[in-house]
Amino acid sequence: MTLNLPKTIKFVITDFDGIVTDNCVYIAQNGEISRKLNFKDVMAFSILRKNNFKIGIISGEQNSAIEIIAKKFEVEEVHQGIRTKLDVLKSIIEKYNLKKDEFLYIGDDINDYDSLVFVKYAVTVPNAVQKIKDIDGIQITDARGGEGAFRELVDTLVCN
Repeated sequence: MTLNLPKTIKFVITDFDGIVTDNCVYIAQNGEISRKLNFKDVMAFSILRKNNFKIGIISGEQNSAIEIIAKKFEVEEVHQGIRTKLDVLKSIIEKYNLKKDEFLYIGDDINDYDSLVFVKYAVTVPNAVQKIKDIDGIQITDARGGEGAFRELVDTLVCN
């Protein structure tokens, strides 16, 4: 499926695990947790930055990978350990005075549901939970989360 996103989008707001990662965590014997990132998805942050898009990350988890990405690409809005993502999403919309056709949200799991239902442009990945894929009007990337889905979304915006 090809994503259909307008040229009016100027703010990309994303979940992290399951979108930029493959939703897997790796736990070392010492208890340290790590995640795998696909460089295509990492490059997507650079492409957004170079094309003057604003970026927001709203994650239900605390994650050092988010901190690294946020610092490297000067992400405007970084919110970690968030249980009610819609409240944070609404605060970003208000802070930047965004109209419904100026931002999108991409998420994949139940804690993204309210945000995805709220936005005009909702995007998910093929490996999202079924309840998310069943949202009326949601767009689904061809690539799976952590396998270039975020890059696919960004390429659609930039090449639109």
